[in-house]
Amino acid sequence: MKKNIYAIVFLAVSVTTFAQDLPLNPEPGKCYVRCTTPDVYENKEEQVEVKAAYKVLKEIPAEYKTVTEEVLVKEASKRYEFVPAVWGTETVEYVSKDASNMLTLTPASFKDSTVVVEVKPAYARWELSPEKPDCESSNPDDCKYWCYKGYPAQYTSVPTVELKQDAFATPNLVAEKKATYTKQVIKEPARMEEIIIPAEYKTITKTVLVKDAYTTEEIVPAVFETITKEVLVKKGGLTTWKEVECSLIEYQALPINWNLGSATLTDEAKKLIDERLMTVLENNPGVKLEIASHTDSRGSKTSNQDLSERRALAVVNYLKTKGINESLLVANGYGENKLKNRCSDGVSCTEREHAVNRRTEFRLIQ
Repeated sequence: MKKNIYAIVFLAVSVTTFAQDLPLNPEPGKCYVRCTTPDVYENKEEQVEVKAAYKVLKEIPAEYKTVTEEVLVKEASKRYEFVPAVWGTETVEYVSKDASNMLTLTPASFKDSTVVVEVKPAYARWELSPEKPDCESSNPDDCKYWCYKGYPAQYTSVPTVELKQDAFATPNLVAEKKATYTKQVIKEPARMEEIIIPAEYKTITKTVLVKDAYTTEEIVPAVFETITKEVLVKKGGLTTWKEVECSLIEYQALPINWNLGSATLTDEAKKLIDERLMTVLENNPGVKLEIASHTDSRGSKTSNQDLSERRALAVVNYLKTKGINESLLVANGYGENKLKNRCSDGVSCTEREHAVNRRTEFRLIQ
C-alpha cells in the first residue's frame, strides 16, 4: 500500500516537473526514473614529462701554491722615558716673631673732698598769731593776726672722691725674633727622553690561489612516462524512462559505522558499499544515485554540516574509483538539519536516540 501511495505522489510530482517528457503507457503502482546515458570515454596514451631535463655540474677544485713572505708584525714606535728632577736644599731666614711694645700701666689716683649741697631752699609764708589773752571779743578770731614769716635755706655736707691723676700707659719696646728653615729647590728640572723602538718582522708561509675552482656541466635528458587518460568521445544525456523498484527512490540506510569525527572509509565500509551500492548501480545503469549523510545535534551546526558533507563525498569518491561515472553521483551533507526524532539542541537524549540521527543513506534520483 505504501509503495502505491508513494508511486502516485512521485508521478504527481513528475507530471508537474516533466509534463512534456513522461513515460509512455506507465503501469499503476510502478515507479520510474529517467535513465541517463553516461558520457562515453576512450583511453588514450600520452607522453608526460615526469622529470625535466637538467644540468649536472661537476666541480674542478681550485689550485694553490705555497709561498713565503716577510711581514711586519710590529711597527716601529717610540717610547718616552721619564727622567725625574734633581733637587737640592736651601736655608731661608725669616722673622719668627715681630717686634712689639710691652706696656706698663699706671692706674688712676684719687683724693677725698667735701661738697655742700642745698637740701632745702629759703622760703616765706603767712602764719596766724596765737589768741591774745586780753581779747575782749567773744569771737576768738577777732583777736588773731597774720604775719608773713621768712625761713632760711638748709644745707648739708657730702663727702666726695676727686680724680687726682687719670690712668696712663708707658710703652717698652720688645725686639723681633728671627729663625731659619730648609727648603728643597730644583737643581735640574724633570724631562722626557724619547727612545726609538725598531719595527719587528716575521717570515710566514701562505697558500695562494693559482687557479680558481670552476665547473663543467652535463645535460641529463628529461624523463617521460606514458600514461593512459580518458578522453570524452560522446556526451551522455537524458534518453528514456526506466522502471525501478519503488523502494529505491526512497532513502535506504547505508549502515556505515563512521569513526568519531572521521570521514575516512574503513575496509568494512568499503565492503558494504561494494555489496549494496554497486549492485544497485549495476542493475540500474544510467540512473543517478544520491548519497546523503546526517549527524546528530551534538556539536556546532557548522562542524556537523562539514562532517556530513565530507562523509557523503567519501562514498562518492570511492564509487568513482570503482569506475562509476561522476555525472551519475550526487553527494549531499545535511548536518543536523534533518533529525529523525526529538533530539535537537538542548534536549537530553540517550546515546541510542542520538544514534538514530547519525546515518548515511542512498536513493535513486532523476
